[in-house]
Amino acid sequence: MIDPAYLQPARYVESDAPEVIAFAEAAAGGIADPVERALSIFYAVRDQVLYDPYQIYARREVYSGRVALQRGRGYCVAKAALLAACCRAQGIPARLGFADVRNHLATPRLLEMNGGDVFFWHAYADLWLDGKFVKATPAFNLSLCERFGVLPLDFDGRNDSIFHPYDRNDRRHMEYVDYRGTYADVPVEEILATFREHCPRLMEDSFSGGDFGAEAVVSS
Repeated sequence: MIDPAYLQPARYVESDAPEVIAFAEAAAGGIADPVERALSIFYAVRDQVLYDPYQIYARREVYSGRVALQRGRGYCVAKAALLAACCRAQGIPARLGFADVRNHLATPRLLEMNGGDVFFWHAYADLWLDGKFVKATPAFNLSLCERFGVLPLDFDGRNDSIFHPYDRNDRRHMEYVDYRGTYADVPVEEILATFREHCPRLMEDSFSGGDFGAEAVVSS
Protein backbone atom coordinates (compact mmCIF):
# COMPACT_ATOMS: atom_id res chain seq x y z
CA MET A 1 0.00 0.00 0.00
CA ILE A 2 1.30 3.44 -0.94
CA ASP A 3 1.95 5.84 1.92
CA PRO A 4 -0.65 8.64 1.63
CA ALA A 5 2.15 11.15 2.29
CA TYR A 6 3.50 10.43 -1.19
CA LEU A 7 0.46 12.17 -2.67
CA GLN A 8 0.21 15.04 -0.20
CA PRO A 9 1.95 18.44 -0.10
CA ALA A 10 4.88 18.84 2.26
CA ARG A 11 7.05 21.71 3.47
CA TYR A 12 9.60 21.39 0.64
CA VAL A 13 7.55 19.28 -1.78
CA GLU A 14 4.88 21.94 -2.30
CA SER A 15 2.47 20.10 -4.57
CA ASP A 16 -0.33 22.48 -3.57
CA ALA A 17 1.53 25.65 -4.61
CA PRO A 18 -0.28 27.37 -7.53
CA GLU A 19 2.92 27.81 -9.55
CA VAL A 20 3.85 24.15 -9.10
CA ILE A 21 0.38 23.04 -10.14
CA ALA A 22 0.51 25.30 -13.19
CA PHE A 23 3.99 24.09 -14.19
CA ALA A 24 2.93 20.44 -13.88
CA GLU A 25 -0.24 21.10 -15.87
CA ALA A 26 1.72 22.88 -18.62
CA ALA A 27 4.14 19.97 -18.82
CA ALA A 28 1.70 17.08 -18.61
CA GLY A 29 -1.85 18.41 -18.90
CA GLY A 30 -4.02 16.36 -21.20
CA ILE A 31 -1.79 13.26 -21.13
CA ALA A 32 -3.86 10.35 -19.85
CA ASP A 33 -1.15 7.75 -19.21
CA PRO A 34 0.64 8.28 -15.86
CA VAL A 35 4.00 7.11 -17.23
CA GLU A 36 3.83 9.54 -20.12
CA ARG A 37 2.78 12.32 -17.76
CA ALA A 38 5.76 11.56 -15.54
CA LEU A 39 8.11 11.65 -18.54
CA SER A 40 6.86 15.07 -19.61
CA ILE A 41 7.25 16.41 -16.08
CA PHE A 42 10.74 14.90 -15.72
CA TYR A 43 12.07 16.58 -18.86
CA ALA A 44 10.45 19.89 -17.99
CA VAL A 45 12.10 19.90 -14.56
CA ARG A 46 15.42 18.64 -15.91
CA ASP A 47 15.81 21.25 -18.63
CA GLN A 48 13.70 24.26 -17.66
CA VAL A 49 15.13 24.59 -14.15
CA LEU A 50 18.90 24.94 -14.39
CA TYR A 51 21.25 23.05 -12.11
CA ASP A 52 23.06 25.46 -9.79
CA PRO A 53 25.17 24.09 -6.91
CA TYR A 54 26.22 27.52 -5.68
CA GLN A 55 23.64 28.00 -2.98
CA ILE A 56 23.73 29.21 0.61
CA TYR A 57 22.95 25.83 2.10
CA ALA A 58 22.22 27.17 5.57
CA ARG A 59 19.10 28.80 4.14
CA ARG A 60 16.21 26.40 4.12
CA GLU A 61 14.58 27.85 1.02
CA VAL A 62 17.30 26.30 -1.16
CA TYR A 63 15.72 22.87 -0.47
CA SER A 64 12.29 23.94 -1.77
CA GLY A 65 10.98 22.75 -5.10
CA ARG A 66 8.70 25.77 -5.36
CA VAL A 67 11.57 28.20 -4.80
CA ALA A 68 13.70 26.44 -7.42
CA LEU A 69 10.85 26.82 -9.89
CA GLN A 70 10.44 30.51 -9.06
CA ARG A 71 14.17 31.14 -9.47
CA GLY A 72 14.54 28.96 -12.56
CA ARG A 73 17.49 27.21 -10.95
CA GLY A 74 18.33 24.98 -8.02
CA TYR A 75 20.56 22.17 -6.93
CA CYS A 76 19.77 18.46 -6.94
CA VAL A 77 17.63 18.38 -3.78
CA ALA A 78 15.40 21.27 -4.84
CA LYS A 79 15.01 19.89 -8.37
CA ALA A 80 14.10 16.44 -7.03
CA ALA A 81 11.62 18.07 -4.65
CA LEU A 82 10.09 19.95 -7.58
CA LEU A 83 9.80 16.78 -9.66
CA ALA A 84 8.12 14.98 -6.77
CA ALA A 85 5.79 17.94 -6.15
CA CYS A 86 4.74 18.14 -9.79
CA CYS A 87 4.07 14.41 -9.92
CA ARG A 88 1.97 14.56 -6.76
CA ALA A 89 0.05 17.48 -8.24
CA GLN A 90 -0.75 15.21 -11.19
CA GLY A 91 -1.85 12.31 -8.99
CA ILE A 92 1.38 10.30 -9.29
CA PRO A 93 2.77 9.11 -5.92
CA ALA A 94 6.31 10.37 -5.39
CA ARG A 95 8.93 10.38 -2.67
CA LEU A 96 12.54 11.51 -2.39
CA GLY A 97 15.61 9.28 -2.37
CA PHE A 98 19.06 10.27 -1.17
CA ALA A 99 22.59 8.97 -1.68
CA ASP A 100 26.18 10.05 -1.12
CA VAL A 101 28.08 10.21 -4.42
CA ARG A 102 31.71 10.66 -5.43
CA ASN A 103 31.94 13.13 -8.31
CA HIS A 104 35.12 12.46 -10.27
CA LEU A 105 34.57 15.42 -12.62
CA ALA A 106 33.62 18.20 -10.20
CA THR A 107 35.13 21.62 -10.89
CA PRO A 108 37.94 22.91 -8.64
CA ARG A 109 35.69 25.59 -7.16
CA LEU A 110 32.95 23.09 -6.36
CA LEU A 111 35.47 20.72 -4.76
CA GLU A 112 36.81 23.58 -2.67
CA MET A 113 33.32 24.52 -1.52
CA ASN A 114 32.42 20.92 -0.69
CA GLY A 115 35.74 20.06 0.92
CA GLY A 116 36.26 16.93 -1.18
CA ASP A 117 34.77 14.83 -3.96
CA VAL A 118 32.10 13.02 -1.91
CA PHE A 119 28.85 14.93 -2.08
CA PHE A 120 26.47 14.07 0.72
CA TRP A 121 22.69 13.81 0.38
CA HIS A 122 22.45 13.85 -3.41
CA ALA A 123 18.74 13.63 -4.23
CA TYR A 124 16.54 12.00 -6.83
CA ALA A 125 12.79 11.46 -7.08
CA ASP A 126 11.26 8.02 -6.61
CA LEU A 127 8.08 7.78 -8.67
CA TRP A 128 5.35 5.14 -8.37
CA LEU A 129 4.71 4.00 -11.94
CA ASP A 130 3.16 0.76 -13.18
CA GLY A 131 3.13 -0.74 -9.70
CA LYS A 132 6.69 0.01 -8.60
CA PHE A 133 8.97 2.86 -7.57
CA VAL A 134 11.36 4.08 -10.25
CA LYS A 135 14.28 6.44 -9.60
CA ALA A 136 14.37 9.65 -11.66
CA THR A 137 17.29 12.10 -11.40
CA PRO A 138 16.49 15.53 -12.93
CA ALA A 139 19.58 17.33 -11.59
CA PHE A 140 21.69 18.18 -14.65
CA ASN A 141 19.96 20.11 -17.43
CA LEU A 142 20.76 19.13 -21.02
CA SER A 143 22.74 22.25 -21.89
CA LEU A 144 24.97 21.76 -18.85
CA CYS A 145 25.64 18.14 -19.80
CA GLU A 146 26.65 19.21 -23.29
CA ARG A 147 29.09 21.78 -21.90
CA PHE A 148 30.53 19.32 -19.40
CA GLY A 149 30.83 16.42 -21.83
CA VAL A 150 28.69 14.09 -19.72
CA LEU A 151 25.80 11.98 -20.91
CA PRO A 152 22.39 13.48 -20.07
CA LEU A 153 20.13 11.36 -17.92
CA ASP A 154 17.10 10.18 -19.82
CA PHE A 155 14.05 8.57 -18.24
CA ASP A 156 11.64 6.03 -19.68
CA GLY A 157 9.40 5.66 -16.63
CA ARG A 158 10.22 1.97 -16.25
CA ASN A 159 13.93 1.84 -15.47
CA ASP A 160 15.93 3.73 -12.86
CA SER A 161 17.54 6.92 -14.12
CA ILE A 162 20.65 7.51 -12.01
CA PHE A 163 24.01 9.13 -12.71
CA HIS A 164 26.28 7.52 -15.31
CA PRO A 165 29.55 6.08 -13.96
CA TYR A 166 31.48 7.41 -17.00
CA ASP A 167 31.28 10.46 -19.26
CA ARG A 168 31.34 10.61 -23.06
CA ASN A 169 35.12 10.15 -23.06
CA ASP A 170 35.10 7.18 -20.67
CA ARG A 171 36.39 9.24 -17.76
CA ARG A 172 35.07 8.28 -14.33
CA HIS A 173 32.11 10.50 -13.58
CA MET A 174 29.78 9.60 -10.73
CA GLU A 175 30.08 6.83 -8.15
CA TYR A 176 27.34 5.99 -5.65
CA VAL A 177 29.00 5.55 -2.26
CA ASP A 178 26.03 5.05 0.06
CA TYR A 179 22.24 5.19 -0.11
CA ARG A 180 20.50 7.10 2.70
CA GLY A 181 16.94 5.93 2.11
CA THR A 182 13.67 7.51 1.01
CA TYR A 183 11.57 10.27 2.54
CA ALA A 184 8.20 11.92 2.00
CA ASP A 185 9.83 15.34 2.39
CA VAL A 186 13.34 16.78 2.37
CA PRO A 187 15.02 15.89 5.71
CA VAL A 188 16.62 19.32 5.99
CA GLU A 189 17.75 19.05 9.61
CA GLU A 190 19.57 15.78 8.90
CA ILE A 191 21.18 17.27 5.80
CA LEU A 192 22.34 20.36 7.67
CA ALA A 193 23.80 18.24 10.46
CA THR A 194 25.85 16.27 7.91
CA PHE A 195 27.02 19.45 6.18
CA ARG A 196 28.11 21.00 9.47
CA GLU A 197 30.16 17.91 10.31
CA HIS A 198 31.67 16.97 6.96
CA CYS A 199 31.58 20.03 4.68
CA PRO A 200 31.14 23.17 6.80
CA ARG A 201 32.08 25.54 3.97
CA LEU A 202 28.76 24.69 2.35
CA MET A 203 27.19 26.65 5.19
CA GLU A 204 29.01 29.86 4.20
CA ASP A 205 27.69 32.34 1.66
CA SER A 206 31.05 33.02 -0.03
CA PHE A 207 30.43 30.53 -2.85
CA SER A 208 26.95 31.65 -3.85
CA GLY A 209 26.44 33.41 -7.16
CA GLY A 210 28.94 31.46 -9.25
CA ASP A 211 28.44 30.37 -12.84
CA PHE A 212 28.73 26.61 -12.81
CA GLY A 213 28.03 26.36 -16.54
CA ALA A 214 30.99 28.59 -17.35
CA GLU A 215 33.20 26.43 -15.12
CA ALA A 216 32.04 23.34 -16.99
CA VAL A 217 33.28 24.85 -20.25
CA VAL A 218 36.67 25.61 -18.76
CA SER A 219 37.13 22.20 -17.17
CA SER A 220 35.84 20.05 -20.03
